[in-house]
Amino acid sequence: MVLATKRVFQPLDMIAIFYNSLQSAVAALEKVSGLLEEKPKVTEAPEPQQLPQARGEVRFEAAEFRYTDDGPVALRQMDLHIPAGQTVAIVGRTGAGKSTLAKLLTRFYDVTSGRVTLDGVDLRQLAEKDRQRHVAMVTQEAFLFSGSVRENIALGRPSATFEEVVAAAKVVGVHDFIESLPEGYETDVSKRGGRLSAGQRQLVSFARSFLADPTVLILDEATASLDLPSEQLVQQGLERLLGSRTALIIAHRLSTVAIADRVLVIDEGTVIEDGTPQELIDAAGTSPSCTPHGKPPCPAARRSPLPR
Repeated sequence: MVLATKRVFQPLDMIAIFYNSLQSAVAALEKVSGLLEEKPKVTEAPEPQQLPQARGEVRFEAAEFRYTDDGPVALRQMDLHIPAGQTVAIVGRTGAGKSTLAKLLTRFYDVTSGRVTLDGVDLRQLAEKDRQRHVAMVTQEAFLFSGSVRENIALGRPSATFEEVVAAAKVVGVHDFIESLPEGYETDVSKRGGRLSAGQRQLVSFARSFLADPTVLILDEATASLDLPSEQLVQQGLERLLGSRTALIIAHRLSTVAIADRVLVIDEGTVIEDGTPQELIDAAGTSPSCTPHGKPPCPAARRSPLPR
């Protein structure tokens, strides 16, 4: 009797399990379908301008940006010139417009008015393949995919040979660490790079960016979440990574800012201080330019506009 009952209810139980799986699959399919139907707001120009070779000169010309039509101004009529090969640190309080600057240069968004150019070419007119090749960004969270270390580095340039992957790792100082792994470059990093520490993941992402060889490199608080030993390790790789390319470094730590040729202090979407790290330290934020729109001098700048 018990055996007969099992034979009757076991198929019903399997049908219930299958139905639950089917419901989950249908819900997932609806989400995927909705994503595929989304139309991108940032599109390539009908006749895009090619830029096979880039020097890395960046300009913001009366650039203004709002995230929504009726929202507050995130970037306010910015005029900024960054010569080719210059390393610029961007500092400021949270919400000042630092990441907005980076997102406009990588063309995650288009400016509301004005324009952003690379070597004189408006990013809205630049061919996407050229923009993606010449402008790269490393974020605070280095994202690694399941797969080997070699595959994760090669994402920077999928056509790269193994020798080129190794060369990139050596330049940023991560080669010896990779060689110490159980299977070297073929070691699986696990989901989201779980087998590596935060500093090691960041160094692998640096090697990926070096292999991509962008003309303009943006580092969005790339060392903000690291402890001191990991930061020191990444700092060495960072100096090698920058080389002679144009670089924008969004930072909160003085050690990161110190390697820059120039520091921009941003507040309310406007550049309020501009100079070398030493000039801004000496000035201690007492410049009269720290009074945007007729407001009193910003308190943070009175102490020093540079991060500690």
